[in-house]
This record gives sequence, structure tokens and C-alpha cells, in this order.
Amino acid sequence: MKTFDIPDYYRSHIITPLKEFRRKNDKLKRDFTPTTLDFGPVRFLIARHFGFCYGVENAVEIAYKAIAENPDKRIFLLSEMIHNPDVNADLQSRGVSFLMDTCGNQLTNWSELTPDDVVIIPAFGTTLEIQQQLAEIGLDVAKYDTTCPFVEKVWNKATQIGQKNYTVVVHGKPSHEETRATFSHSKEAAPTVVVRDMAQAQRLALYVTGEAPASEFFIEFAGQYSDGFDPTRDLQRIGVVNQTTMLASDTQGIADYLKQVMIKHYGLNDGTDRTKQIDEHFASTRDTLCYATNDNQDATYALLTYNADFAIVAGGYNSSNTSHIVELCAEKLPTYFIESAQKILSDTLIRHFDVHTKQEITADHFVPENRPVTVLLTCGASCPDAVVEGILLRLTGFFPDALPIKTVMANVMQ
Repeated sequence: MKTFDIPDYYRSHIITPLKEFRRKNDKLKRDFTPTTLDFGPVRFLIARHFGFCYGVENAVEIAYKAIAENPDKRIFLLSEMIHNPDVNADLQSRGVSFLMDTCGNQLTNWSELTPDDVVIIPAFGTTLEIQQQLAEIGLDVAKYDTTCPFVEKVWNKATQIGQKNYTVVVHGKPSHEETRATFSHSKEAAPTVVVRDMAQAQRLALYVTGEAPASEFFIEFAGQYSDGFDPTRDLQRIGVVNQTTMLASDTQGIADYLKQVMIKHYGLNDGTDRTKQIDEHFASTRDTLCYATNDNQDATYALLTYNADFAIVAGGYNSSNTSHIVELCAEKLPTYFIESAQKILSDTLIRHFDVHTKQEITADHFVPENRPVTVLLTCGASCPDAVVEGILLRLTGFFPDALPIKTVMANVMQ
């Protein structure tokens, strides 16, 4: 397994060794049971998989390499390196500036850039249009391109099915950097439309079947379809790919639903070679979520089979994969989505993010009076181990009679 050179302050003396211990004892990743850290009055059930993934560690390594190799140059990130405030703040403290915000709004005008500047492509990748813009300025966009290989896998899949004359349906958040990049690459090979959820997929189906007038498509899906898109022509053959950080079950549900729509609309239930008939209208695409998203979601499902008083999910508030983990946890028990231990104000108050209202709110008496207290603890793929450690230690500090961390770690790692 490849290891990356990332700053030590992102790692943890507690969480990182635990993750490595689990990895060595479960190399095939078949055991999704959580790790239990029992401090006596409080115990933590920590998800089997969480935290920095391959793509994130690769991006972080390249970003700090760019800083080290260019001490006398201006360094820019297209937008946030990853959706984690600690990482982005640290890069900014080292002189890195953002060219755009996460929604694509310009923060630094292109005209201010020169060929001597350094531009880092974030892990989400970028659009072909921006690549061309940077190339025209004379910037080397390949040298510090941190695009996740699993994002590139989606681009390749979209191109492959586009070359077979399918329209690409992208399941993703239209404003997300990764979805914008995927849309840009996909539309070069095929007509492309983005659906954000099942509700939009169901609306798209009405244009497949002709139940909704084609003219309304352009209003309903404004900003989510490629130039020249013709719903009457381009929805006869489709294939589904996705933003890599979406919920796997949601993407599969959308793909299955649209497949059934095509089967019913084109009368494909009969015939001696049904598979071939279906392939005429619906591309067989393998799931294009990244391994880390799958592992983290599967580990969360396993975590939720255990009883607990509440869950803490750590990560950046604009992190897509983290927000989906929050949604899964919130279906079962009180769940607090926080950026760091600083959001835990006391043993009664916590500031956390509501994924529905997109606002931070304060919860009172979040730690129950019963003993022992059981906490489910996990985080997204862009959250450093050090953040998870800080949260664990902050909560443990509310219990004066808690066992020492060395004792608890010794009980686990034996």
C-alpha cells in the first residue's frame, strides 16, 4: 500500500495507530465492526473506515510539495484543496491563495496570473474550460494536478459510454466542484444531464416517456444539461455515472429506476435476448463511487447496528461524503456534525451543523446523565486523524474518573 508524505500534525498518536492496527489485522477489509475504546464512564465505538483516503493524501502531499519547491513564487489553488477547513486554513497560512470559491465564483481575476505563478488543481479535478484558460496564460496545469484517480475513473466511464452513443446522466450535486468537472469532461463525448437526487431522476423520466413536454425540460434542468441537448432525441439511450461521494444506495436506486423506466417505455419485458434489448437503451455501468466512499458508508452501516447515546461525525460542513454519513447516522440517533473539538463548548453545549438548514445550531444537554455513555465516532474522507483525536480527548475530559488513554489503548492493541 502506497504511503504519502503528509505533515505529521494531521496524524494522531491515538487514531492513526488504531487504524493501522485494524488494517494489518484485516487486510482484505472484510471486518466492518467498529473499534471500541472503553474508558469506563464513557466508551467510543469508532468506525472501521474513516478519514483521509488515497485521493486526499495524494492531494495533500502534492500541495505541500508545491509549497516546498516554489518558495519564491505565488501559489494558487483553483478552489479548496479538499473540503476540510483545517487543511485549507493551513495552506492559506503558508501563502497559498484561492482563485475561486467552492461554487466557482472568481476570487482572483485570471488577468492577474502570470506564467511564473504556480496553480494547484484540487482533488475534485477541474473543467476543461478552466484547463484551457490556464494553458492560455502559459501555466503548467499538469505539474501539480491532484485530481483523484477515482474522479478520473468516472470521466473515463462517461467517455466510454458516450462513444457508444449513450447520453450520460450524472448523479451529483450540480454546484459541487467534482460534478462541474465531470459534467465538463462528459459533455465532450456525449449529451449530458445532471440529476441531484431521485426526485429529479423521476422528473427526467417524464421527458424520457414524453409525458412532459420537451420545452419544459430546458426550464426545469436549467444549468444542468449540455449545449444542444435535445430531450426528445438524447433520452432514448442513457447511462448513469455519479459524483464519487454520493450515497451508493442513492446512485444505485436512481440507476435501477431509470433502467426500469426504459424497459417499460420501450416494451423490453419480452423477447429471447432481453439483455441485448435493454442494452439498446440503457448502458450497463459499474458503480463509479470511490473505494473510500464505499468503505466509509459500509463502516457507518455497521457502526449503526450498535446501540449508542449519540453520534459525532467530524468534517468540513461543505464535504459531500461527510454529509451523507451524517444523514445515515441521524436516521437512527442524535447526531452532531462538527468541524473540530472547538465546537464542543462544554459537557452540556455543542455547536453543530444542520445539513438540512445549512446552519450551525447549538444543542443543550447533548451528553446524557446515564453511565456509561456510549458515543459513535466517525468522520469524512477529508478529515485529518488529529481532528478525531481532539474530539475524543475533549469528550473524555468531561469524565474525571475515565481510564488513562494508555490503558485503554493497551487493552485494544494486543
